[in-house]
Parts: sequence; structure tokens; C-alpha cells
Amino acid sequence: MEETAKIETRVDSTISFKGLRIFNGVMGGLHLVQAIIMLVGGLLIINIKNFKLPITTDYLYFDDVLQRLVKAMPENIGNLPVGLIVSSFLFLSSIAHFLTILPGLNDFYNRSLEKNINYFRWFEYALSSSVMIVLIAMFFGVYDLGSLILIVGANATMNLMGLMMEKHNQTTEKTDWTSFIIGTFIGLIPWVIIAMYLFGNPGVENAPWFVWAILGAYFVFFWTFPINMILQYAKVGKWKDYLFGERGYIILSLVSKSLLAWLVFAGTLQPA
Repeated sequence: MEETAKIETRVDSTISFKGLRIFNGVMGGLHLVQAIIMLVGGLLIINIKNFKLPITTDYLYFDDVLQRLVKAMPENIGNLPVGLIVSSFLFLSSIAHFLTILPGLNDFYNRSLEKNINYFRWFEYALSSSVMIVLIAMFFGVYDLGSLILIVGANATMNLMGLMMEKHNQTTEKTDWTSFIIGTFIGLIPWVIIAMYLFGNPGVENAPWFVWAILGAYFVFFWTFPINMILQYAKVGKWKDYLFGERGYIILSLVSKSLLAWLVFAGTLQPA
């Protein structure tokens, strides 16, 4: 009976694990419905189907005439179907929510929350947010495969430092912010690259409205997640309850990803 009570509701929380399980199920369903709509649109609606961004590479080669190394023109090695890619990060979020409610995994999820950590969240963020920031970078002209890989690596590492923050602070009496600081530094690197292309492009003012809307929305939501963590570990108000912050992450995830997905969806529907 004691073990059951522990799993059902955290001692220091007014949020029950049963309620959180239902909440995750509902949020997973909302992500899934939107993902299916995006997938169908990406496969059937011509504007969305044809809205693709190029991925390029360029390497040095030895010019026999000049007798020196020169840089080749960028070579297009493929095109990224934006509509399908948007649906993928919604599917990733949906899968993560549904994993937390599965028998067995739900017990692991609850035991982890007892220790103030959510493994599912950080691995899913590492994947889904990397997809979105790659799209944003490509909207501003970052097509080089090497640069995109570096952006993914930096963004994924930033999120995994969030996991390290939670894991490390299980063993500390006073909050250690080292992982948070390192993660913030690494997470800013993709924005430096985006800013280089943003301010270095002489025709950037001609970028379509939805690109600016996506950039602004993502930048705002980018900071809401670390703010949620700061409030958790600073134990401000209701955030003293870790589960309150957990529910905050879930809400922020749905709102940010839904808004960004529909902004992209609306943009791909504009006339060519």
C-alpha cells in the first residue's frame, strides 16, 4: 500500500501521477492529430509537397590549370521536403508522450519524476527541437550539410545538458548550475550561425512573412524552457513542486511546436 501511494501522488505535490498520465496521453493525442494533418498535407497538397529546401556541400579540389587548390561551387545533394519534416517533429513529440503512459515505462517515468528528472523529455527535445532549428537556419540560407550537422550537434547537446542538470542535482544539497550554464552557451551557437546569415544576406528583407514569424516565435519559446527550469531549481512559488514544472514543460512543448508547425504550414501554402 505504501508503494502504491508513493506512485500515485508525490508527497510534496498536489499533482497526481495518474492525472499526469492522462495529461500526457491527451497531449500526445493533440500532437499526433496535428502530425497526421501535416503528413497528409505534405503528401497531397501541391504547394506543400513542392516546398523544398536544398542541402549542399562544397569541397576544395586541385585545379590542374591553376595548379592550386580551389573551392568548388556548392553542389546540391538533395532537397528537404519541409511539410514532411514539420510533421516529423510533431510525431516525435507524440511518441515521447505515449511512451510515458505505457505500462512499465509509466512506472519508470514516475520513479524518475520522484528523483526530479525526466529522461523522455530531454531525448525528445534533442531530436524535435533540432529538426525545427535546422528548418529555421535553412530558411535564412544555411544549406551547407556540414553547418547543418554542427547546428544539430550543438542544439542536441544543449538539451542533453538539461538532462545532465537534472541528473547531477540529484546528488547536491545546493543547486549546481554548471550544466545549465554550459548548455546555454552551446545552445546559443546555432543562433550565432543564423544571425550571420540573417545580417550577411543583402536581400534578407525580402524573406516571406512566415520566416520572420517562425524566427520570432521560436526565439521567444527558446527562452521559456530555460526560464521554466530556472524557476524549478530556484524553487519560486508553485515551481517548488517539480511536477508543476513538469506540467509546464508539457504545455510549453505543445504550444511552441503547434504554433511553429502551423506557421510553416501556412507559409508553404502561399503562392510560389
